[in-house]
Amino acid sequence: MNEFFKAIRKYLTEYLPNQRCCSNSTINSYRHALNLLVTYLTTERHLKITQINFDIFNRPLILGYLDWLEHERDCSAATRNQRLAALRSFFRYAGMLDCAQISLSLDMADVPRKKEAGRLVEFLSEPALEALLKQPNIRNHTGIRNQFFMILMYDTAARCGELLDMRVRDLKIHTQYPLAYLKGKGDKARTVPLLPKTVEHCNRFLQLFHNNSQCSNDYLFFTQIHNARHPMSPDTVAAFMKQYGRTAHLVCPECPEHIHPHMLRHTRAMHLYREGIPMVLLSEYLGHVSVETTKVYAFADTEMKRAAIQKAEGNQSSFIEPIWKDNEDMILKLSGLRQ
Repeated sequence: MNEFFKAIRKYLTEYLPNQRCCSNSTINSYRHALNLLVTYLTTERHLKITQINFDIFNRPLILGYLDWLEHERDCSAATRNQRLAALRSFFRYAGMLDCAQISLSLDMADVPRKKEAGRLVEFLSEPALEALLKQPNIRNHTGIRNQFFMILMYDTAARCGELLDMRVRDLKIHTQYPLAYLKGKGDKARTVPLLPKTVEHCNRFLQLFHNNSQCSNDYLFFTQIHNARHPMSPDTVAAFMKQYGRTAHLVCPECPEHIHPHMLRHTRAMHLYREGIPMVLLSEYLGHVSVETTKVYAFADTEMKRAAIQKAEGNQSSFIEPIWKDNEDMILKLSGLRQ
């Protein structure tokens, strides 16, 4: 094994998990970026694995790799920037192992990030949300599970992965203030309160799927294959939400035809923002590292902008003309020039 692949092994198995304490998701993301780099070198540059070493790397090669991601693999600017960040991190580590590779790290720093398009926050109106939650057939177990998943995702504003990682013991519903424990990006844990209606659905779900267990370490949402329970996959969630989105659109045109799981998180955030929750508290609720990330919901709320404009227009229409208008004598008296 040459020095390049030795460095990759140490980076992924020692540096990221032990020294940086990165989550498995972060490590897998960086591993994927490096795998794509090797794929680019073997398929586009026609190099053999044994020919890949630190000596071949330079700024034009990395730019070629990033352009390949964007044009051949149809990656967005945000994905391109994420792959670049992974390479910068790896080559910084390579420079720590061998000072001869520090120049590569400096070359990576000179590669510019690409400007990302502004994000469009997609969320559901209240009628659309109501229509969506009515789509599962709650006369069977699968429909009950799918409906509860969407209800819990909306109430907690959780990411899809956060719900799929939840265990039964992460729900505390038989307390004065029911809540759920979530583990977000970077293994950052947070607690979110649960509404009474959500607790009712939760009790029914636990009764059907977990024999009313409250402290089990089993995954809250699972699929059963050959009598063995496995975590429910994100693809399963995406599939049933896509199906429910199509049927909900037929009964409620406000409901987008194409619905993805993260839309429920955006919907809860927008509804909370409209109800007046402070931005700092909303940021904590969503598990954001920075409040700046949460401000996207303030920029996206066209309904509040429309209300503000209408209010301003209403104030203008009710404007009362001053009594001194076109009265020169009164103007002079008010200004103290005439008694």
